[in-house]
This record gives sequence, C-alpha cells and structure tokens, in this order.
Amino acid sequence: MFRTPSDFVFDAYNPISDVNYRIAPNDLLRFQLFSNQGERLLSVTAGARAGSAGGNNGGGNQQQLLAGNSSFIYEVRPDGTVELPELGAVKLAGLNIDEAETFLEKEFNKYYVAPLALLEVTNQRVLVFPGEAGVASVVPLVNPNTSLLEVLALSGGIRARGDARNVKLIRRSAEGQAIYQLDLSTIEGIKFANTTVQAGDIIYVEPLPQYAQEVLADIGPVLSLITTVSSFIALISVLNGN
Repeated sequence: MFRTPSDFVFDAYNPISDVNYRIAPNDLLRFQLFSNQGERLLSVTAGARAGSAGGNNGGGNQQQLLAGNSSFIYEVRPDGTVELPELGAVKLAGLNIDEAETFLEKEFNKYYVAPLALLEVTNQRVLVFPGEAGVASVVPLVNPNTSLLEVLALSGGIRARGDARNVKLIRRSAEGQAIYQLDLSTIEGIKFANTTVQAGDIIYVEPLPQYAQEVLADIGPVLSLITTVSSFIALISVLNGN
C-alpha cells in the first residue's frame, strides 16, 4: 500500500501547516449558540438559576431559548454546507473552527444580540498503518493537539517490520493530498514526532523488505507445481514397472 517510486517528490514539511484543521464534507459538528456573548453560559457554569441573568433587548428570554444545557450534532454535506436552524444551508467546509464560529456569529447577529457560537468536530480520527501486514487502527482524536508520536503510541507503536526512517504522513489539503516523508529513527526526528495530527490524516509506516520470504512466496506455487508433476511422473513410472 501507498508505495512511491524512487523518484517521487514529497511535499516539503512545514510545521506551521499542521494547525487549524479545516472543516470537510462528512464531518459531524457539535453546535451551540448563546446570546449576549455567552452570558447565560457563564451563569450556568457558575451555578446561577436559569434565566436569572438579564440582558439587553430581552436577553433573558433569548438566552433561555438559545442555551439550555444541550447541543446538537449537524453533518457537513458532500457540497460542504450544513443545515442550521434559522440560517438554513450555510457553507462551512474549508473554514477552520475559529473562522466558522466567527462566520456564524456574524450570521446570527441578524437575529440575536451579540451571539456566541461554539463548534466542535466530533468525528475526528486518524488512520494508522504501523508497518506490519494486516495490522491497522483507527485512532479517535480526543485532544485537538494530539501529536504524531501520541497517535503511534495509541496504536501500539511502530511494529518490528516497520521502517522508522520512512514514515509517510498523508494529509488532505486545498490542492488535493499532501504527502510528507518523516524520519523518526533519530533524535532529530522529534520535530516530526511532535507534529500535530489532523482529522483524516493517514500515517503509513513503510515495512522493511523481507526478500527471502517474498522470493519464497513468489516461487512457492512454482515449486509446488514441480513437486506435484514429479510425484505424478514417479507414480506413472512405478505403475509401468509393475
């Protein structure tokens, strides 16, 4: 899997590019909206009675409608839009979380006083192929600042056949797929190990070649055929001799 030719040109590693995940189709977004810059949110977390915090322009009733103690999950459609209450379909794909929250606050400002939007991607995960055939894992990203080293540790680490000198990080980008080659075999590789992973990343550890097994696997069927034919000829010879 994911083999690259010897003359393949990998993307230049840029540690700045691994922050600010951008929303993509099929993401699941947890969305909450509060008025008055989240005044009710602070009241709830401080243990105040629901609706006790007042607000301008009928803020108390507004907060009661918007906040409560619940959040809802919305799916990003294949075209990058999300169907949200009152706004309808809005395009969020391509925006990072901060940009999407700012955009939604601006849109909801038409209906509410100083809205505060909170967004979270709930289905963030990374695929890990640790360098052994038949072994792979899907690692959920609970911490938004999870590093490459943490993900490898959660998946059981690089396997015995894995080549730590040749770790590929495949990431979705605006131009398509970015492919980075990372060397984790030396202490200098810590700069790569501390890379913050993003949802949808694929971490592929190139397995070390096992030439003897591969040759045997290739010629095994031929040897089996030769053995079968030889046995058949020997059997015919015995029968003819009788």
